[in-house]
Amino acid sequence: MTTISKITWDAASARRTQRQFLAGPAGDGTPVAEVVGAMMGAHAQVLSAAEVSVGVRTSGLTRADVRTALWDERSLVRTYGPRGTVHLLPARELPLWSAALTAVPTGPSPFPPDVRLTEEQAAQVMAAIGEALEDTCLTLDELTEEIVARTGPWAGDRVMPAFQDLWPRWRQVLHRAGWAGTLCFGPNRGRKVTYTRPPVAGAAGGTRGAFGSGETLGAFVRRYLYAYGPATPQHFAKWLAAPTGWAGTVFRELAAAGGIEEVDFEGKRAWVASGDTDFPDEPVRGVRMLPYFDAYVIAAQPRERLFPGAAYERALAGGQAGNYPVLLVDGVVAGVWHQRRQGRRTTVTVEPLVRLTARQERDLGEQVERVGEVLEAKAELVVGEVRVGPHA
Repeated sequence: MTTISKITWDAASARRTQRQFLAGPAGDGTPVAEVVGAMMGAHAQVLSAAEVSVGVRTSGLTRADVRTALWDERSLVRTYGPRGTVHLLPARELPLWSAALTAVPTGPSPFPPDVRLTEEQAAQVMAAIGEALEDTCLTLDELTEEIVARTGPWAGDRVMPAFQDLWPRWRQVLHRAGWAGTLCFGPNRGRKVTYTRPPVAGAAGGTRGAFGSGETLGAFVRRYLYAYGPATPQHFAKWLAAPTGWAGTVFRELAAAGGIEEVDFEGKRAWVASGDTDFPDEPVRGVRMLPYFDAYVIAAQPRERLFPGAAYERALAGGQAGNYPVLLVDGVVAGVWHQRRQGRRTTVTVEPLVRLTARQERDLGEQVERVGEVLEAKAELVVGEVRVGPHA
């Protein structure tokens, strides 16, 4: 009879924070891409938030180091990741991400028939994007011109409703081009965003099928479970914005093949990568500050345990994580914070939701100082109510 391991929340939280470099910073010399890989991507809709996510997991890296890895070394790629949102991903892992993200079933188009692209048109646009971005960086307007020239005027019709505006029809597949490894962000040109091809041979286009096997999807799931397990198919589906039924099938097939194994997580069924059942004996201790949409607060489940008590109402927006920068105390959310920068100085207002011990107050001061170092600013701590709303 198979013995099922029993995992507590404290044990899971301790292991997750260790593997996320939140229990202790990454060692000196750890590549930026390795830190980002451990997080399963850094949310980078706002690049400065991604820089803080990476920086607070180290003892010395700053935003300049993240930008060097992204734009000079190109060991990082800024592209569309989980949930169709912008992420930093390790360049060497892009084939794995492309295989996994393109394997997720897509639902019906939310647009009316006269607006949406057919699959044939979508394929034409994807091919045109790859051709247009070869060895160059283009703004959206420039890329639109190139796509229209290669496909037809229908691709440039401004029919796609978005933010009280109308976008060209082709933009319906912008995120899919990122998932396929055909497109990623380039350096801004002034205030304008640019796009280019990723710096990874074989991640895109006609060779994508080489990475699309079930074995590769299984490797991706095991990577996720290594970072955030124990987890359920529902947790995985929520993190990836994938259909729950599809995620359940993937987990069942992996379990049947011996790639993952079932555990008892706080009395409920969950899964870890096969053989990965060692957990710390001691709970996590310490104070950490995490920015908007940090990977840990998005992916770590169950959410009601990560956001206990008052934190569930104060630090979530309608149950959605990531809308507020958060204060972690002993591995759970115990406050929110906000920083306002003026020149080379930044004021960091922290609103704790629990009474901090003297040691935790000292840790908080060190964390605020570290946030300032990452942002290359002198940070001042103010303890008090955060008066701004989500995304401020």
